[in-house]
Amino acid sequence: MSSSTSAVIETFDGPALAPRWHPWTSGSGSLKLGDGLLRCTLGLADVHQYSDAQISDYAGLPRWAFPWRPPLRLTVRAWASHDAGSLRGTAGFGLWNEPFVPGWRKWPRLPRAVWFFFASPPSNMALARDVPGWGWKAATIDAARLSFAALLPLALPGFLLMRSAQLYQALWPLAQRAMAVSEALLPVRLDEPHTYTLEWHADRVHFAVDGATVHEAPCAPRGPLGFIAWLDNQYAVVTPQGRLSFGLLATLEPQWLALDTIEIQPL
Repeated sequence: MSSSTSAVIETFDGPALAPRWHPWTSGSGSLKLGDGLLRCTLGLADVHQYSDAQISDYAGLPRWAFPWRPPLRLTVRAWASHDAGSLRGTAGFGLWNEPFVPGWRKWPRLPRAVWFFFASPPSNMALARDVPGWGWKAATIDAARLSFAALLPLALPGFLLMRSAQLYQALWPLAQRAMAVSEALLPVRLDEPHTYTLEWHADRVHFAVDGATVHEAPCAPRGPLGFIAWLDNQYAVVTPQGRLSFGLLATLEPQWLALDTIEIQPL
C-alpha cells in the first residue's frame, strides 16, 4: 500500500518552522532556524539529564496514523558540527515508529525504522553481523515482525549460544533476518555537507549518498512510520550475547546537526 500523504519539500527559508513539523527539545537541546538551515543543537549536557533537539511529523498522532508508507523516496541534505569520531550521543534522520523516548509516559514498542543513524561509543547496538554497533550508518530494522516474536522464547539460551564465535556466525543471521536488520557504515564524513537518499519499498531499501549507492538492504520495515531528525546525548548497548544497558553522555562542547533540505516523495 502506497502512502496517500502529499509530497514534502522543505528548505527552511521561512521565519518559522512549517506547521507540519513538530519541534521538541529537552535538557540543553535547542532548535535554531536561520540562513536557510535548521540546527538541532545540544549545549553542555551532563549524564544526569536527557538532552535532545528534534523535529518530527507525527506528534499527537495514533500509531496507525503515522504519515508514511512505502514506496517513497526520502532525501535530506545535512551535516554535523563534528565527525563521527567526536560527536557524542545519537543523531540522524529518517523514518521510524517512535518506539521509546526517555522521560515520555508511553508504552514502549518494538522498533521499526529505515534511516541514516549515528551512535557514538559506548553505544554498541550490534544487530547486524560483522558490522560495528556504533558509527554513521544506513540501517533498517523491524523487530515487530511475527518472525522475530517466534524467536523470543529462545532468547535466553540464544544469548548463551551467541557467546561462541562460531555459533554467532552461523546462527545470528537467522535472528537478523527475523528483525529485518540490514546495516552498512557510511563512507563519508558526518561533518561535511552531503545529500542522503533512501528509497523505501515494501521488500527492500536503496540507500545513496550524493547519488552513489552506499547500501542495498534486502528487507524493509512495514509502515506506517513518521519522519524524525534529531541529536541527543543517550547511548544504548544491545548485543546478541545478551548485553543490555542504556545511559546518558556528557557533552564537553556544543554540537549540532544541520538540515537544509528535506524531501519526501511517494513513488
